[in-house]
Order: sequence, then C-alpha cells, then structure tokens
Amino acid sequence: MFSTIQKWGSFVRFSHTIFALPFALAAMLVAARGNRGWPGWRVFGLILAAMVCARTCAMAFNRIVDRKFDALNPRTKNRHLPAGEISLASAVSLCALSAAGLLATSWFLNPLCFYLSPIALGLVCFYSLTKRFSDYTHVFLGIALALAPIGAWLAVRGAEVSTQEIIQMTTLALAVILWLVGFDIIYAMQDYEFDKSHGLRSLVVAWGPKNALAAAFLAHLVMCGLLLAFGFLCHFRLAYMVGWLIILICLVLEHWIARRRSLNWVNVAFFKLNALIGMVFLVVVAAEVIFQGGFKLR
Repeated sequence: MFSTIQKWGSFVRFSHTIFALPFALAAMLVAARGNRGWPGWRVFGLILAAMVCARTCAMAFNRIVDRKFDALNPRTKNRHLPAGEISLASAVSLCALSAAGLLATSWFLNPLCFYLSPIALGLVCFYSLTKRFSDYTHVFLGIALALAPIGAWLAVRGAEVSTQEIIQMTTLALAVILWLVGFDIIYAMQDYEFDKSHGLRSLVVAWGPKNALAAAFLAHLVMCGLLLAFGFLCHFRLAYMVGWLIILICLVLEHWIARRRSLNWVNVAFFKLNALIGMVFLVVVAAEVIFQGGFKLR
C-alpha cells in the first residue's frame, strides 16, 4: 500500500507542491486577515484539496503528453510512463479524477471559484504543450503556478474581494510568475542540448544559456521589487523585511550556483533554495498577519 502511494506520489512529483503551496497559504492568510489569517477548517481543507487536485491533474497531463520525449531523454527515460511502471490508461484516469476533484472542491468553496475552475484547469494543463510552439514556455508555467495564490485568496473572499485586495493579489501573482520564470530557466539548462536537438523550445534554446541566465536574473530582480511592493501594500513591517532579505540572499546564491557550478548543482538551486524561499515567505506573512505586525496578541 505504502509503495503504491509512494509510486504515484513520485509520478506527479508531489514533493514539488512545496513551490506553490506556501504562496497559496500566504494568500489565504492575508485574505482572512480580519480573523488573524484563519478562514476556518472547512475552507482551509478545501483549499488544500483544490491545490492537490489541480497540481496532480497538471503533472499527470504533463507526463502523458511528454511521455515520448521523456523516453528519449537520458535524464527522464526512467520516469514511470516510459519505464512502463504506470500504464497510460492509469495516468489518464488519474488526470481525469483530479480534474473532477478540483471542480467538486471549488463548487463547495463558493460560486466564483466554481465558475473559474474550468479556466484554471485549462491554464495549468496548457503549459505542457507550450514548449512545442513558444520560447516563453516558462511564462506559461509561471501563470499556472500564480493561480495558486489567486485561487486561495478567492476561496476565502469570493465575490466580496475588494479593489485593494485585487491589487495586492495581482502584485503577488506577478511576483510568483517572475520567480517561476527565473528558476525554470535555470532548471531548463539541464535539457539545453536535448531540447535543441528535438525541436523543443525555451528561452535557453532561443537565446543561449548565457543570455537566458541574464533574463532569469532580471526576472528575479523584478520579482524582489514586486515582493517589496506587496509588503508595503499589505502594511507589513519588520518580520516581512527580514524575510525579504533572506529571499534576496537565496536568489543571489541560486544564480551563483547556476553560473559557477556544474549542471549537477542545478537541482540544489532548483529544489532546496526555491523551497526555502517559499517557506520563508509563508512564515513571515504568517507572523505579520497573526501578530498584526506588533508581535503580540491583542
């Protein structure tokens, strides 16, 4: 039983949920600020369920449509579908069930989330096709990831979201998009030769590794500005600024690794540092919301 769960979890790279989830939970905290960040167990559970369903659907779809390329790539040839560990029918079933799960959870959240859920499903799956026709595939993936904080915010507020909240939510979403663009370019460095020889597109292939890394650095630079703006829009104080500085240091270290170390180090930059960025962001937002910037319960 455990081995089966582990196999399916690795199939959809469930551990990578740590990238989107902290930003979704941070958005939930800000949206429920009037109640010190807590929307109630029902909404919290539904947000988690929606996150799991959306990401599982997107990853299953990605594995399905990329299975032939995965079989040819030395780095990915041992993935479950090319290796025959999971059947195509099972993968399609998981994708369909996850999509149905997202629709169901959004229905229980509020009407706005339910009406927007098919659009969200389309966007999170569409990314997997973009590398076939667009050099800006990283942007599409960023948009897909940015739906997590937007969805969590709307799950709490629904149609009652204010203009100020829309500005805050949009600023955070743009920061997430640029964060993803930056680190996905770094991650794509591993497949530069393979993508170039098989007609798959990315900024790394189109611009070359050196120029693409410069674009990634610029994306992360603007992202830091947007995160700073988000803090000001939310009237955050010391805790958030400390967290922002830690995030800045992590990004600088990530780019140093990408430029100075071998490609074997890319996974360190991709997973560990970006996971830390997400967790630091969640912790400092939680501190600001729960303690209302004063670090004491009133």
